[in-house]
Amino acid sequence: MDHSREIELEGHIIDSGIMTRVFDRVMDMGGDFEIITFEVGKKKRDPSYARLQIRADSEEQLQSITSELHRYGARLIDLDNVRLMPAEADRVVPKGFYSTTNHPTSVRYRDEWIPVEHIEMDCTIVVDEVTGRAFCTPLSRLKKGDSVVIGEEGVRVVYPERPRETGMFEFMHGQVSSERPSATIVRKIAKELLKVKAAGLKVGLVGGPAIVHTGAGDALATLIREGYIDILFSGNALATHDIEYNLFGTSLGMNLKTGELITGGHKHHIYAISEVMRAGSIAAAVEKHVITGGIMYECVKAGIPYILAGSIRDDGPLPDVITDTVEAQDRMREHLEDCGMVLMIGTLLHSVAVGNCLPSYVKTICVDINPASVTKLMDRGTTQAIGVVSDAGTFIPALLAALSQNING
Repeated sequence: MDHSREIELEGHIIDSGIMTRVFDRVMDMGGDFEIITFEVGKKKRDPSYARLQIRADSEEQLQSITSELHRYGARLIDLDNVRLMPAEADRVVPKGFYSTTNHPTSVRYRDEWIPVEHIEMDCTIVVDEVTGRAFCTPLSRLKKGDSVVIGEEGVRVVYPERPRETGMFEFMHGQVSSERPSATIVRKIAKELLKVKAAGLKVGLVGGPAIVHTGAGDALATLIREGYIDILFSGNALATHDIEYNLFGTSLGMNLKTGELITGGHKHHIYAISEVMRAGSIAAAVEKHVITGGIMYECVKAGIPYILAGSIRDDGPLPDVITDTVEAQDRMREHLEDCGMVLMIGTLLHSVAVGNCLPSYVKTICVDINPASVTKLMDRGTTQAIGVVSDAGTFIPALLAALSQNING
């Protein structure tokens, strides 16, 4: 192997499994490695340092390998400044642009390391050459003339390390629990949520219509009313069936108390949408006492923002639903800035959408009855997520009870 390059890694690279991932990736991609320096931290909080030589059969293969290792926090020894190239048109990336991870990232610009602001996965990095600031920029926001970072040179990624503290995200980090949520798991999630709130950060909830179908709507409404949830991300379906339940006591035409289908109940969700249309908006329907309870009612009363992103499948949709997907993404990003925790319950597509906009340091919990849905979220890049396999009707009331127990006892 005639082509080689030296890289270095630093931090808690052993107990976080980073070194193992690096070795596996090099071998999987047909390369080879030699450890030049390996300094192991002596105590729990001491960082380790490794310097490796990566070898490959061609320069192209070597570039591919180092590019993959970069995402684990590996950096080239050479301290070059970033290369910048102007975007030739709106939403047109230069060839060889750097594609971001969702991990904290810095770029070396004018011989100084500067943080990349608003980091999320699969975006560009744009450097403002006037202010000297760097921004993670989605393709939809890229403008002609923006100075876009090219390649990995001068880019530093901090891969998430195993948490030092004892807690939920230490013993379950990046795992999926195939069991229903035991009292222990739910209590740990409740404690983490209260820590996030105590730190002055927000808790977001990504919810699907299964929350209403499984009878957990009242429990979620209580979580919102009592101030545990600060923002709701969802679609047309959750809001529609929540309002249907408030108006008719049904969800998709089924009486949630008896489990029986109601004659003509299949039209209830259309009536619900129509009543909100008549009022003008969900908030107006609440003020006019058309909607008198439920998830959306509590959001309006508490002043909790809700981002309802539409899809091609929507009936209606409700007047509050954002049907422009780019606009919906931008609205989600605005409200994710101060989130320290996001709960994703019963909706794969919305969970992936929000997960794609989240930095890796935001505590993320995905709850779904289908284990494949939980795993798919992590496979799509939201590797910081903890997965709990459960239906919403079991999880949300249990979380509410655990939070109430923590507050009261």
